[in-house]
Amino acid sequence: MQKLLTICLLSLSLLSNAQKRKTTVPDRFAGLDTALNHILTDWKAPGFAVAIIQKNKVVYAKGFGYRDYESKLPVTPTTLFAIGSCTKAFTSSLIGALQKDGKLELDKPVSNYLPELKFYNDDMNNKITLRDMMTHRTGLPRHDYSWYFSPTSRDSILTRIRFLEPSTGIRERWQYNNFMFLAQGIVAEKLTGKSWENNIKERFFKPLNMANSHFSIKEFDKSSDAAKGYGLKKDSLIYRLDYYNIDEMGPAGSINSNVLEMANWVSAWINGGKFEGKEILSPQYVTDAISSQMVINGALPSKETPDLHLSTYGFGWFLSSYRGHYRVEHGGNIDGFSANTSFFPSDSLGIVVLTNQDGSAVPTLVRNIIADKMLDLKYYNWSGERLKVYKKAIKESKEAKNKPTSNRKTNTKPSHSLSDYTGIFVSDGYGKLNVTQKGDSLFLQSPNHQWWLSHYHYDTFLNFDTRYGIDTTNKSSIFFQFNTGVNGEIETLSAIGLEPTIGKPVVFSRVIPIKPISAEELKKYVGEFDLGGVTIKTYVKNDKTLYVFIPGQPEYELASIGNHKFNLVKLKGYSVLFDITPNLEVTAITFVQPNGNFKATKKK
Repeated sequence: MQKLLTICLLSLSLLSNAQKRKTTVPDRFAGLDTALNHILTDWKAPGFAVAIIQKNKVVYAKGFGYRDYESKLPVTPTTLFAIGSCTKAFTSSLIGALQKDGKLELDKPVSNYLPELKFYNDDMNNKITLRDMMTHRTGLPRHDYSWYFSPTSRDSILTRIRFLEPSTGIRERWQYNNFMFLAQGIVAEKLTGKSWENNIKERFFKPLNMANSHFSIKEFDKSSDAAKGYGLKKDSLIYRLDYYNIDEMGPAGSINSNVLEMANWVSAWINGGKFEGKEILSPQYVTDAISSQMVINGALPSKETPDLHLSTYGFGWFLSSYRGHYRVEHGGNIDGFSANTSFFPSDSLGIVVLTNQDGSAVPTLVRNIIADKMLDLKYYNWSGERLKVYKKAIKESKEAKNKPTSNRKTNTKPSHSLSDYTGIFVSDGYGKLNVTQKGDSLFLQSPNHQWWLSHYHYDTFLNFDTRYGIDTTNKSSIFFQFNTGVNGEIETLSAIGLEPTIGKPVVFSRVIPIKPISAEELKKYVGEFDLGGVTIKTYVKNDKTLYVFIPGQPEYELASIGNHKFNLVKLKGYSVLFDITPNLEVTAITFVQPNGNFKATKKK
């Protein structure tokens, strides 16, 4: 009996210890909600959503804050956000799928598949491959203002690439470039005969059960569970931003999705390309895409974070070493939204963070907090340390504004009256800008943006965005300089800082509108004119174009700019003005040149 009692007591003791051990197993998510709510408060974010994937399951999904800040509508795991450049991994995966189908090879010149794609020089045309485009190593810097402020069709944007200057040689340096992902999408369109959108739907969205994900702001705006986008000004004021439609650059960043559907995408990557037992991505492509294809920079460990190092790029993915764990990730930013998609392949862990805050630190901070918990890493105050850096930057910025700008010349004024600066200015690579005058101010207008031009010195102006009121405390980094031709008129507009890496301004040439004129009207300008014994002739060709001929010189085509004045098409700064009687008879022609005006009378 005593032996039986001892055994029973021993059993009870073991059971009690087992229960104690069970209750001491740490909850992976303990304190996580609190930590993430602190992020919401610390960074004045309207809202964000999170999904954590382990192996092939979503183990945590939650929304924080508001998808509609004004109406206080909460974020949920099904709330749609713009994911921006997290789109890029989809586009490159489409190229990978076409490679598996035998329709292309990554290391052959892209001109084999898209001959209409032309670069700045023949060396680029002959050598740049799809692999170069997928890994940001073509030599082209961002040139983002070319598409962001002057959208047009995909094919039209593609033609601009030939005018965009490289800042380094092919494969010499990693330089982020959205155009190259647009071009990948167009390659897929040409080879499949389907739009990029339909290709992504068929290859990825449908098999991954991403039924609510789509590509356009038009669709986004129709959703009853779509987040509104917001910005932050004066460090604390949340304000609404308009949606920005980037359909034309879709393959580089136009997907809209939610954390649950993005979790399916990440699950496929964690599981070697498979989702629910079906192959979505080939194992070989998965291996290549998350392997180092191009070094971004040295990324040496710092004293503060000695366990963060390595910085390379795969196919649409950034690769790094995070506290002893191999990390694959990509961020995304578009007006009012920021995102981060990441996974740790060796740990079968994935994290998706989507927020409706513009240019936000939230996705990175939330990702790191979650990674530390899930990987059982030592606590690090990511938000606190980042806030220190942020506040220091704000302080330094304010101090800098109180210091005089060294190169600004005070007490200067423009060389012309403001009306002389108005007109259309065009760049082959950057599109059209329209300078207008309103009262005592100049405004710069692109197809979808407007800026106030604030006088800096002489003929140089600073630009300030006008979409949400003019905030002069937010200093512009772009200078616009008007340049005068030999005739004293404004001829070009130089944008200084539009693409800093090329080391020179982007030049827009002034376009004088050509006035249409009928063949019948042109007849009155035809005749012979005497200039100091030299006979000058004007005549019409093909019933539509007026020419002037001076002995010993080539004939010059004339373009009407109104009021009986014509510009010489191939000579900037040169024009002719016809003297007309009330009866509309031409009596003389005056050559307006930089070195003076020369009048020739009409022969009878």
